[in-house]
Amino acid sequence: MNAQRYARICEMLARRQPDLTVCMEQVHKPHNVSAIVRTADAVGVHEVHAVWPGARMRTMASTAAGSNSWVSVKTHQTIGEAVSHLKGRGMANSCHQLVCQSGRFPRDRLHPARPCILMVRRKRDHSGSAGSGDQDIIIPMIGMVQSLNVSVASALILYEAQRPASERRDVRAQQQHAAGRRTAAPAV
Repeated sequence: MNAQRYARICEMLARRQPDLTVCMEQVHKPHNVSAIVRTADAVGVHEVHAVWPGARMRTMASTAAGSNSWVSVKTHQTIGEAVSHLKGRGMANSCHQLVCQSGRFPRDRLHPARPCILMVRRKRDHSGSAGSGDQDIIIPMIGMVQSLNVSVASALILYEAQRPASERRDVRAQQQHAAGRRTAAPAV
């Protein structure tokens, strides 16, 4: 491994978000699972969970685009098992379920200071984990079609959820850069 690759991996690992995860319930289509895994990697989520009773869960390498190497997918038999596992790891503080409907986007509820679980499921299975989230996240719908593909909805929310951490990193980097300029400034 060359030095540039090693530096890139170290940078990526330093920017991960261990306090944010996704739990997919019965997202059956491999391209949707793979797209959610790829988005999770893009925003720094290193582990996702999937409720997948029965057959082994599948992803599509072409859709995941290598994200399978960087994001661990843990499978569970039931939503209760998944939530118990996550709560046992300290993720109990804020559990959000996606809901696509007309309404206001709850920015104030999405940026928790504590660990956060994003619960996603295919629309047809809406009854399966009803009540397993502490609160719903409403993605506002303005058009006539009042739904989004599960991977698209997940991407919107994951990017919104990672924004505060990203902004905090940007502020720290600017402060470190400014501090470096002050100490390196020549005496006049």
